[in-house]
Parts: sequence; C-alpha cells; structure tokens
Amino acid sequence: MTLLFSPIKIKNIELKNRIVVSPMCEYSSKDGFANNWHLVHLGSRAVGGAGLIITEATAVSPEGRISVADLGLWKDEHQEKLKEIVDFIHANGAVSGIQLAHAGRKGSFEVPWESPKQADLENNGWHTVAPSPIVFNAKDRTPIELDQSGIDKVKADFKAATKRALAIGFKLVEIHAAHGYLIHQFLSPISNKREDHYGGSFENRIRFLLEVVDSVQEVWPKENPLFVRISATDWVDGGWNEQESIKLSAILKEKGIDLVDTSTGGLSLEQQIPLLPSYQVKFAEAIKKNTGMLTGAVGLITSAEQAEGILQNEQADLIFLAREFLRDPYFPLHAAHKLGEEIKWPSQYERAKLS
Repeated sequence: MTLLFSPIKIKNIELKNRIVVSPMCEYSSKDGFANNWHLVHLGSRAVGGAGLIITEATAVSPEGRISVADLGLWKDEHQEKLKEIVDFIHANGAVSGIQLAHAGRKGSFEVPWESPKQADLENNGWHTVAPSPIVFNAKDRTPIELDQSGIDKVKADFKAATKRALAIGFKLVEIHAAHGYLIHQFLSPISNKREDHYGGSFENRIRFLLEVVDSVQEVWPKENPLFVRISATDWVDGGWNEQESIKLSAILKEKGIDLVDTSTGGLSLEQQIPLLPSYQVKFAEAIKKNTGMLTGAVGLITSAEQAEGILQNEQADLIFLAREFLRDPYFPLHAAHKLGEEIKWPSQYERAKLS
C-alpha cells in the first residue's frame, strides 16, 4: 500500500488516508452562517475520498472575521447548519475538522471579488484589533492595540467557539496561528512591538498563542486531536523564522498539540516567496525531524506522485491540499488510480470507476 492511502490514527480518530482538505475561505456567509454552498463545497470533497476535511477559517467573534462574508461560530445559532455539514461528511467516510480563527488587523474586508479594500465603518465594517497599532497595508485603518481585557476576550471567544464545535460533532480543532492573522501578529516582531509580557522576547511573543491553546484545552477533550497552523517563516529579514517555528513546535508538542500544519507567509507585504512546487514542505520536514511532531505539508502540491514522495521521504505525515481540491473535488479517487491503489468509490459513482 502507498503511504498516501495508508490509514493514520491520531488520538481517537483514524483517517482512512493522508489527504486533507485544507481550510479555504469561501467568502459566502451572511452574519457568519454556513449555508448550502458550504454543504456542497465540503460535502463533495467527502464524496471525493478525502480523509480529513477542515472548514475554512471560522471566526470566533464578529470582529475576528477576515471579511464581511466569513464563516463564524460566535453564537449558538451558527451550529445547526454546521451540524448538517458535519453529519454529511461523517456519513461519507471522512473526518470533520474546524479551523478557529481571528483575523486581527487583517479583518473588516469586503468580499474579495467585489472589492479589495476594507469595508467602511458605515457599511458593515468594524474597527480591527492587533498586538500593536501597526497597519498591514498603508490604506487600512490603524488597528486598536489590544489591552489585557481585550486579550482575555479573544481567549474566551476561542474557548466558547471550541465548546460549540464539540457540541456540533467536529472531531478535530485547528487553531489558526498563521498567514498574518491575529495570533501570528503576536508571534512576529514585525507586527508585535509591545513592551509588556506579550512582546519583545520569543517567550513573550508566543505567550498569547499558548494561552489560546490553554483556553481551548479547557473544553476540548484530551482524547480529541488538536492541531495548530503556523507560518513557519515571514519570508522577511527580521521576521518570524524557521528556527523560532521549530522551537515553538517543540513547546506545542509538550502542551499536547498533535500536529503542526506548516504554512508560511502572510504577515508582510515585503515578503519574498519562491513560489515553486512543494516550496513550503522543507519547513514541515524541519519541524518533524527536529521535534518529532507530526506535521502537515502544504503549498503547490498538485499530483499524487508528488504527495506520495513527500510521505515516502518522511517530510510530513499529512498532505494538505487547497487549490488542487478546487480544481478537482475528487482528487483522492483519481490519485488512487494513478498510484495503482484499489479504494472504494461511492456506490452512486461505482459505474464510472476508473480501471
């Protein structure tokens, strides 16, 4: 059996393969509610054979959204449609996960294909927050620096959203600490200029993430998997870097985190990213080899052979796909055929099975 289609057990879940639907913002919600778009988007990838399906970045508060059309889990009313989606995913042989997030200074945006700017305060926009009053883009509103009560509220919001995720039936939670959003803003010295115990040293800059993890773990069962997504480098001199990511991952492992979903970038417009196939995989490999932590590989992974090679070379334990799943919701079915694996197709699709 290929590694790509071998099962893997992480705490109390077993994935039938190593293929993960990576969180992908759909910008298709109203007031945070999931709808039939999300059911079809996520459900079709379950039908297509993915082992694990993780929702898009799901805001833990209204002001935690990236855009006015983001998915949310800040109120109980959000649960009903998400439960329908989760039940469908499980009925079709995949495991459901949810990525909980707060956008920080990168929030309050219009739907991206309608307008690339922040929404006006008079037109559904809001004041954003950050560790320091530093903008991401010169045209953005200056974010409000979080005081201790604001920090405590964010932690409480993560905890409350986690409790709802558990009630819905999600089997896995991923904390979003990447791509320049709020937790990443605390990690990076580019966006964190605080002089209190949340700023300055490495130990201080990771404090907020560790406290969010603690808040989540207060209500998330120890036997359920808990992932963290990080940007392993800012791709900017003087920013968050690979060695800090390795050091952080070792600490997260000690705290009971099961896997580091290893992405990069998103914090600074000055980033210089070499966009090549598998360009982020080396960071997952470095974390895995230096800490023993399970890692997920992401970034321009587009073929079955490429994914299998990453696993065979012990560079990662799971393969996270985003754009390739947008192009092909049935990537696992097609990948199995290419690798000579015999896997079960949905009964409704058996008559079209590749041979």
